[in-house]
Amino acid sequence: MAVLNLPIGYYTFLRILVSLGAILVIYTFLKEKNYLWIVLFSIILILFNPLFPIYLYRKSIWMPLDVLVGILFLFLVFLKKSKPMNKSEKVEVLSKGKIYARDRIISSKNLIKK
Repeated sequence: MAVLNLPIGYYTFLRILVSLGAILVIYTFLKEKNYLWIVLFSIILILFNPLFPIYLYRKSIWMPLDVLVGILFLFLVFLKKSKPMNKSEKVEVLSKGKIYARDRIISSKNLIKK
């Protein structure tokens, strides 16, 4: 929607949203020490920051940037979903052993009958 002619309030909201997303991506990749993505999203954070905005004054410059940044965020979503889990992230599944008669829970109805 950023390529449409919308009021300035929308673009301010977009700057805030993209900046928060970039901060989240930078934080995530800092833990993984993936510096290429950190540099890329630091540039996006600088470009879209709402506190000290950078004005390019021409919509023809912003439109490709908006589309490119949107594609990068979508790419990261699909990248994270298709990424296999690490050994540390795997959940250990305990096998359910054989159930013995002594392990049954006796209900109050069974106690009354006896």
